[in-house]
Amino acid sequence: MKNKYQIFFGILILTSFNSCSQKKVVALENKKAQPNVIFIIADDLGYEDIAAYGSSFYETPNIDKLASNATRFTNGYANCPVCSPSRASFQTGKYPVNTGVTDWIKGRKVDPGTTPNDRWIVPDTEYDMKLSETTIAEALKQQGYNTGFIGKWHLGETEAFWPENQGYDVNIGGWSAGGPQHSKGSNGYFSPYGNPRLKDGPVGEYLPERLTNEAITLLKSNTDKPFFMCLSYYLVHAKLQAKEEDIAIFKEKRAKLGITEVQEFSASQPWMETASGTSKQYKERIKQGNPTYAAMIKALDDNVGRIISYLKQTGTYDNTLIIFVSDNGGLSTAEGSSTSNLPLAKGKGWIYEGGIRVPFIIKSPNSKKASVADMPVTGVDFFPTIMAYANNLTKFPSIDGMNLKPFIDEGKVAKERPLFWHYPHYPNQGANPASAIRLGDFKLIHDLELDSYELYNLKSDIGETKNLASSLPEKTAALKAMLNNWVTKNYNKKLEPNPNWNGIDLK
Repeated sequence: MKNKYQIFFGILILTSFNSCSQKKVVALENKKAQPNVIFIIADDLGYEDIAAYGSSFYETPNIDKLASNATRFTNGYANCPVCSPSRASFQTGKYPVNTGVTDWIKGRKVDPGTTPNDRWIVPDTEYDMKLSETTIAEALKQQGYNTGFIGKWHLGETEAFWPENQGYDVNIGGWSAGGPQHSKGSNGYFSPYGNPRLKDGPVGEYLPERLTNEAITLLKSNTDKPFFMCLSYYLVHAKLQAKEEDIAIFKEKRAKLGITEVQEFSASQPWMETASGTSKQYKERIKQGNPTYAAMIKALDDNVGRIISYLKQTGTYDNTLIIFVSDNGGLSTAEGSSTSNLPLAKGKGWIYEGGIRVPFIIKSPNSKKASVADMPVTGVDFFPTIMAYANNLTKFPSIDGMNLKPFIDEGKVAKERPLFWHYPHYPNQGANPASAIRLGDFKLIHDLELDSYELYNLKSDIGETKNLASSLPEKTAALKAMLNNWVTKNYNKKLEPNPNWNGIDLK
């Protein structure tokens, strides 16, 4: 009997040991399978600024090649037509109304302030992304990732809210400013930078190249864990600056194509005479042709290419999830009007497609072929998608996004869902405060200044030229109810009448 018990317990111990060993092996395999993640964010890059998305003037061979090995979304959106709200959405998976960051920090309400042309006093925006938010970096650290942030942050006025306090082990270049500095001896995109999170390089060093050098150095130093890098280039934010040799390339191209300023701009559209906000003279670019802007896009493309080349040289490209996106549409109606988004309407600052539709590319690990997806997707989808690739299928009930992995890897067809925007602020680009909803092919825009609605069928009218609100009253009413219910549920701030309004009907 004693021998029987000894044999039984011996088998039990051996079985338990084997079970534990198998669990450890599975855990190690899962850890090994976790991909590196590189999340590349461009600044103010328009949908039509990439050759793969339609540009014939700008040259982007490296990003195009990435797209040829990835899923290129043709209906990809930023969550706001200006930067800070979209960037908070990228980090949290939440719509701007649910982070409180609804305008660029600090917004035009602060500088230059409410003007007599503004019919309404707009709500305040948060001046930082709260530490109580769970960022994608914090979520991935719980999955065993090392994390690094490089480039533009613009999600907090003080260092308490900068990347190193939002889940990133390393922060290089991320601070309060939304663009390169041009004061106190700083030289914008060329060193000296005047950036408290980026040491100055040699005089004349170009910022995009410096950030890429830092990114590659960080990748080289990471050997023990999967790695998440948010590489947030300041390109192509104004003030425009590029290397002279690159500018020369596009000056020559412009001359060969015979592009003139008369072809490039329209300065006689009705909205320009009545646009609320500052007293700026507006002009809308209708043809791409700015040599300096083109040279900046070349720099962006060159440096994305350097990152991809490094990954391929080190054999880590296949096991890397790469995301490429812009934080809002291209700047087309003010502040130099750097680019044209046509056939999309308007640009940065506007709820029209030119302001919110952006390049949106996801290369999954081990992706070997190109695919084009027409399903509408948006910036809040990155958080759950990245977590799914990191082998974490935990439900995050507070986020607004959808996991795109099944549609990328398995070709599944997504159910129709509404996408929402609420931008209750006056931007610097001539637009009114506005909200919008897209459901299927239809998009409804609510002009908050005038309390008026516009309905467009984006499948047949991508340029939003034919307002169908009066001819499709039932569709308009249904989308209006959905949009207003969503805003009421998620946002409790209101526009207030401006007692100093000059009384001019601006539209």
